[in-house]
Amino acid sequence: MTTHTIGIIMNGVTGRMGTNQHLIRSILAIRNQGGIQLVNGDTIMPDPILVGRQAHKLQALAQKHGIEKWSTDLEACLADSSYSIYFDAQTTNRRAESIKQAIAAGKHIYCEKPTADSLEQSLALARLAREAGVKNGVVQDKLFLPGLLKLKRLVDSGYFGQILSVRMEFGYWVFEGDWQAGQRPSWNYRKEDGGGIIVDMFAHWRYVLDNLFGEVKAISCLGATHIPQRVDEQGERYACTADDAAYATFLLENGIVVQANSSWAVRVDRDDLLTIQVDGTEGSAVAGLRDCKVQHRVNTPKPVWNPDIPNPFQFTQQWQEVPDNQVFENGFKVQWELFLKHVVDDASPFRWDLFEGAKGTQMAELGLQSWAERRWVDVPALQL
Repeated sequence: MTTHTIGIIMNGVTGRMGTNQHLIRSILAIRNQGGIQLVNGDTIMPDPILVGRQAHKLQALAQKHGIEKWSTDLEACLADSSYSIYFDAQTTNRRAESIKQAIAAGKHIYCEKPTADSLEQSLALARLAREAGVKNGVVQDKLFLPGLLKLKRLVDSGYFGQILSVRMEFGYWVFEGDWQAGQRPSWNYRKEDGGGIIVDMFAHWRYVLDNLFGEVKAISCLGATHIPQRVDEQGERYACTADDAAYATFLLENGIVVQANSSWAVRVDRDDLLTIQVDGTEGSAVAGLRDCKVQHRVNTPKPVWNPDIPNPFQFTQQWQEVPDNQVFENGFKVQWELFLKHVVDDASPFRWDLFEGAKGTQMAELGLQSWAERRWVDVPALQL
């Protein structure tokens, strides 16, 4: 039995997502469980080095979690043969250039999305990785959420009959930063820094729709900047130049109509921060991050519109919960394990690569185009 120690350059993990989901709940969790066990008895053990621009943040994060290695010198880390994987969780406008450097250094690539500022850049990264022969993957975490895994189970079983429509509601109120600190960093609201909810979320919606319901063929999108001014981390007011809400309709290849609302300026009156309702001829389902409930046609009530009497139905009580029937791990960790297996073993597939990531960048670009031109926009097939 062999232990495969895999050196990972983790760039940009001092941010919220990088620290919590990728470092603590993924890489450190894998290390704490004794690595990843392969079917042949071998073990994969990730060995991270934290990389970034601010030494004091890196040092504090490394000390807090017992990590020996950190550096502000990305070039030196890329030149070190003991690290075979480069991971990027930086802001979007910094990602592409660093990934190019890592590919040139022969590193396998795993990164957050969007993979770049533009579709042209995202496709260029995918081509470079293919030409260099390095393995590559893009985080598509929502596919591994318990609620969406249950929803996928229903789709695969044919539970819905013919799927007619999908309604997605995502968002929450992000505080403006004046009397209460915002839950998201200020760059999210500056277009010039790669911010905006369309850029941030439409990459997610692309892979969720493509993988669960069918390929997206057309989009109509209206964006908005509902909160025009916020307060940054230094207590300074700044103008918001990026969209904080988007109201979109997607048409899928099979005729399914998807309505998706995304907002950082909405207060939550639903079961979760993300809910996905699927309606079909045989039944419906509503999935959140962890839970999923269903209503079959034989259990569907027969309401009649009559505003002159009190509503006789308790609609929310007329659904059944889909059982777990399995143990669900953190979605980021699950995908990390799949990618690390893919790096070690060619027989372990990993289909969420940089080309799939480019589809997400395309979706964001087309959403912004639709908003700017106030029209439906077709989604052309991509080629490397």
